[in-house]
Parts: sequence; C-alpha cells; structure tokens
Amino acid sequence: MDDIHIHDKARRRGKTARAAVSFVVMTILLVALFFAAVNIGSLKVSFTELIRGLFVEYNDNVATIYDLRFPRIIISMLAGAAVAVSGVLFQAVLKNPLADPGIIGISSGASFAAVLITAFAPTLFFFTPLFAFLGGVLAFVLVYSLSWKGGLSPLRIILVGVAVDAMFTGFSSALNSMNGGNMSGVAAIVNGNITMKTWDDVRTLVPYVLIGLVLAVGVSRMCNLLALEDKTARSLGVNVNVMRIVISLIAVLLASISTAVAGVVSFLGLIVPHIGRILVGSDHKALIPFSAIFGAFIFLLADTIGRTIASPYEVSASIIMSVVGGPFFIVLLRRSKKYGK
Repeated sequence: MDDIHIHDKARRRGKTARAAVSFVVMTILLVALFFAAVNIGSLKVSFTELIRGLFVEYNDNVATIYDLRFPRIIISMLAGAAVAVSGVLFQAVLKNPLADPGIIGISSGASFAAVLITAFAPTLFFFTPLFAFLGGVLAFVLVYSLSWKGGLSPLRIILVGVAVDAMFTGFSSALNSMNGGNMSGVAAIVNGNITMKTWDDVRTLVPYVLIGLVLAVGVSRMCNLLALEDKTARSLGVNVNVMRIVISLIAVLLASISTAVAGVVSFLGLIVPHIGRILVGSDHKALIPFSAIFGAFIFLLADTIGRTIASPYEVSASIIMSVVGGPFFIVLLRRSKKYGK
C-alpha cells in the first residue's frame, strides 16, 4: 500500500510540474509571438524602438504600427481566448469532447444577430456583442430543444448543431449578398475578417471578454462536478440542471462576443481544450486559464500566418483554423468509439 501511495504522490507531482511548465512555456510563446506579429509587415521596428515609441517619445513607425497592427493583434488574442474557453465550458456541460461553439451552431447564431444589427442599426455598434449574445442564446435553445429526446445524446447535439449552424450561416450569407458582398462590417463578420479592426473594436470587446473569462474561472469547480455522474453530483447537494444552464450561458457569452467582432471561428474551441487536457490535465481550475492563454496564442498564430502565407494578399484566420481544424475533428471522431458508431 505504501508503494502505491508513494507512486500516486510522485505521479501527481509529475502532473503538477508538467502543468506548471506548460503554463510558463505557453506564456513565453505568446509574448514572443506578440512581438513577432508586431514586426511582420512592411514596417519593422526593434524591441527598443517599440518600447521607446510607446512610452518615451513619439516615433512615426511605432505610431503607425500602434494604430494598424495593435488592434488586430489584441482582438486576435481576446477572441482566441474567449472561443477556447467557451469550448472548454461546452464540453464540460455536454460531456461531449466534440462540442465546439462553431460546430454546434452557437457562433453562427451570434453572427447572424451581429450581422442584423450591423446592417440595419449601425448606430447601435457598441451594443453589437449584447445582440450577438441574444443570437447565441437563441441558437443554444434551438440546439438543446431539438436535440432533446428523453435525454441529450452527444451525437444528436452535433448533428442538430450542424443543421442550425448551416441555417444561420445561410441567413448571414444572404444578408451579405443583399449588402453587395463588399468588405463592409457585415461581410467582415460573415467572413471572419479582422483586417480593418480599430481601437474602437478593441474597446467594445475588452469588457465583455474580461467579464466572461472571470465568470468562467469562477465556475471551474462546477465544471469539475459536472464530470461526475448526475446522481453523484445531486447526492452532494448540487442542482445539476441549474449548473448546466449557468455554465452554458457563460459559454454562449464568450462565443458570441468574439463572433460579434472577429466573426465565426470554427474548431478553435475543439482543438485547444483537447491539447490543454494533455498538457495540464482535466482539472478545470487549471484547464480554463491555460486554454485562455493557448487559445490566444493559436488564433494570433493563425492570423499571423494568414497575413504572411500569401503576401501581399491575406487569408482570413478563420479559414486557417478551418483548414487545420477539419482534419483534427475527423481524427478525434475516428478515435472516439463512443461518438463514431
């Protein structure tokens, strides 16, 4: 027994050490990518120039980079963090490792609501995330209610989600076509384009993302409880249904606000939680903050690759994520016997 106890303690210490190293390495990689993204383009500045230009004295090149690249980089990081954490929460609620806000239709519902406001009430621009949240809630209710058949089947949720996603995507595309299909605010949301984002978009996104991420960290213990059987959770005095609704609404909020500004990003909320569990384990107290950092890194990396791979033309970060995420989803589906039947 002592040998088993010692072995368990050593294994837990190993997991803790690996999680700590993963956090440190990912944070360093994110900071390095941030400065690399700042310097990718026709204008380049050294690290010293950048710091002096931002905090000490005016520099034309730094000012241009600050106005044009910084909003895009910050939006990529915030949206990536929000979508990744949303994926973690949906997977916890649905007990389905294939759940992702883009796949199950939440992002497209939010996108449609954002498109409606952008097209017909542009004066309400600052409240676009709130309307997107309502669109995400509508999609969420549709998917859950249509999937319910004496219980929630993970496979049925995916299938219904794909149908709801197609429906809202079609509505958004129709509005975009009616709008002329140019790169207006409507088309930017539909196509997930963040090329022309400004500091106004950053100011719109920041409060909602920060509130959503703080709430997500706050419900990390609830997510751990949902990993238990429902009977076990109820025996601990937990109202499982209320817990699921609360966590789902936070997940919808995070997916919707990022969609309102950055457009629909599929597969990010699928890929990040899976890799996160390998690196830091399944405890949501570590998984949620790690997924936020990792999601920010992945989406910023996708955006950086997108604007360099075919320079001077650009490929949307959402397209990069779809190209990478599609095969990843297929691999997960084939490896998972439970959902592959």
